[in-house]
Amino acid sequence: MKQKSFSAQIGGRTLTAEFTDLAEQASGSVIVRYGDTAILVTAVMGSKDKEMDYFPLTVEFEERFYAAGRILGSRFVRREGRPADSAILSGRIVDRTIRPLFNNKMRKDVQVIATVLSIAEDDPDVLGVIGASLALGTSHIPWKGPVSAVRIGKKKGSDTFQINPTYAERNSPDAELDLLVCGRDGTITMIEVGAKEVTEAVMESAFAEAMKQLDEVQAFQKKVIAEIGKQKKEFTPVEMNASIPEGFAEFEAGFESAIFSGTSGKESIYALKEKFLAKIKLATPELVKMADDYFEDRVEALMDKRAIEDKKRVDGRKLDEIRPLYAKAGGMSPILHGSGIFYRGETHVFSALTLGGPEDSQIVDSIEEREEKKRFMHHYNFPPFSVGETGRVGGLNRRMIGHGALAEKALSAVIPEKEVFPYTIRLVSEAFSSNGSTSMASVCASTLAMMDGGVPIKAPVAGIAMGVIYETPERYAILTDIQGPEDHYGDMDFKVAGTKDGITAIQLDVKVEGVPMKILAEALHQAKTARMQILDVITKEIATPRADLSPRAPKIVTLTVPVDMIGMVIGPGGKNIKKIQEETGVTGITIEDDGSIFVTGTADSPEKAAEIIRQMTKVWKAGEVAEGPVTRLMNFGAFVNIGGKTEGLVHVSEIAPFRIATVDEALKVGDIVKVVVKEIDDQGRVNLSIKMIDPEFATRKGLKPSEGMPPSADRGGYNDRNGGRRNQDSGGGHRW
Repeated sequence: MKQKSFSAQIGGRTLTAEFTDLAEQASGSVIVRYGDTAILVTAVMGSKDKEMDYFPLTVEFEERFYAAGRILGSRFVRREGRPADSAILSGRIVDRTIRPLFNNKMRKDVQVIATVLSIAEDDPDVLGVIGASLALGTSHIPWKGPVSAVRIGKKKGSDTFQINPTYAERNSPDAELDLLVCGRDGTITMIEVGAKEVTEAVMESAFAEAMKQLDEVQAFQKKVIAEIGKQKKEFTPVEMNASIPEGFAEFEAGFESAIFSGTSGKESIYALKEKFLAKIKLATPELVKMADDYFEDRVEALMDKRAIEDKKRVDGRKLDEIRPLYAKAGGMSPILHGSGIFYRGETHVFSALTLGGPEDSQIVDSIEEREEKKRFMHHYNFPPFSVGETGRVGGLNRRMIGHGALAEKALSAVIPEKEVFPYTIRLVSEAFSSNGSTSMASVCASTLAMMDGGVPIKAPVAGIAMGVIYETPERYAILTDIQGPEDHYGDMDFKVAGTKDGITAIQLDVKVEGVPMKILAEALHQAKTARMQILDVITKEIATPRADLSPRAPKIVTLTVPVDMIGMVIGPGGKNIKKIQEETGVTGITIEDDGSIFVTGTADSPEKAAEIIRQMTKVWKAGEVAEGPVTRLMNFGAFVNIGGKTEGLVHVSEIAPFRIATVDEALKVGDIVKVVVKEIDDQGRVNLSIKMIDPEFATRKGLKPSEGMPPSADRGGYNDRNGGRRNQDSGGGHRW
């Protein structure tokens, strides 16, 4: 095997890039290691141009269970199938980072595949970005890299940042920031953030720390590429046909007024393009495509110029102005557990809340998590009619998964702990009308749905999409609440979500080669102002979560039993649990390893089941009072069931405050009697007394003291002196 390795110290640990002939047919390949996590990344470019109107880049992120030393969990399927959501999200991170550094006029296929070879304590997504950069950078594929990635973490109360924190550090209860930053040469190209209400000042400091680490990774990559990189293949865009600019010059008179018409711009731009293409009457599909590209470039140039020089937007808004807002909590249907509707201009999202018991949680089995139970889910749908088009309905695409995950991340910070609110929470956001950032509208609509449904969230969350028109570090314009054309023709999509106290999620994508930190800092503070405006609208509609859950939502009763009694509650083969479910009609009983039990059902069924479990597992103490039926009579006393399977002995001397002749003259099987726990003996048996709690019991029964009875008259151990009993077999193996 041919092999050449390069190493660098990043975050106090060794980053290694190995170049071998393992995948020698690829245009470029590398194995990147950090700790015990390793990933192979390959890059290949096709030989022929594709007949399409966009750059055909695909990125795949392949997770194999062997990387975690495991076999896939299904009994019937042992081979990996469709990518897990974690793999899709990691692939999107790589794609969004490397795409802006290609010439979008290219039409040759480029495919990047990251295959996780082993996974330990470090997330392979950072290595996927670095590996893609090295595979592309050392290949002949035209690309303007390298680009680097680093993860920054922070604990609550700490003034220092963690560099590439491990899974354990990121998932610890005191972790408050998980920031993934990609960038190059002092600029940022991609950001993913999950946070617990972190302030803008903390976020700026984290960005600054990330930039230092990115510089080190960049220096390492440049050294590698300079030493072993191949000569890049030249790419020269097709020269513009002279008839197209000439035709546009004749058409240009009403161009600006049509675009800046005071509407959203999308329809007017599309209609204008159709008129232009019809006017110049091009003969071949290639020329039509060239004219389409030329028109798009002219629209972008005009929008850029007016935003930077005149602070003017296509719909007439100010640069920091939000479109009209509307919020509605509930009212869709009493069948739903909660619902919310949120409008921001022409972006309209409906979110529905469904509550379930712990048994409804999603089991996630991936190479990163082994059968993790996920109790909060946010799913996102984007039907074709939302943008006035026809198209395929059903199924998922990567965009839908990515948007759903972003909103889920934004809301996770305010979800109540399981101990406070043990429900499984599922939100579904339907983007019914789209003209800019339905993901952030989903955050708002979902907040409304949870508050309508009575979920005790810690605070309302709102999100906003910021944009930038960028020419140079000195010539730029930051746009609040970007809509379709500004997203399409602009240079940045910067989504920020959070509460009034801080940020919970960020996602950044750019179309240029990078955005300076200074601009991001400005956009961050402008986004906070917009977020507060949206939160005002939400809280005016519903200030706090409703006091009661929907009557159609399941009820959950929570209780705790000693760990050593879990097996008794479950019973052999789940026999006891099944019996409780049949008797009470509950829909689910979930038992955790720490003894926590969650009983889910409707009406009073959960409380009935919980009471059965309480009685089964009650640990009795001296002095506690109980009531129950007499189950057996013996010559030395009576057994009384005081709950569940627990029976105690009322010795004959504890029935009355005076001596009685026989037990059966005072009690019979089936009698309900009130007793007090006199003691728990050293063998764990429960000794009860009637006379201590009800001295008049025997008198009401018409009993009188017996005369002339010897202290021990063959009555199974009757003893006046201590009220004890001989060590006899009581039969039945009862707990008493």
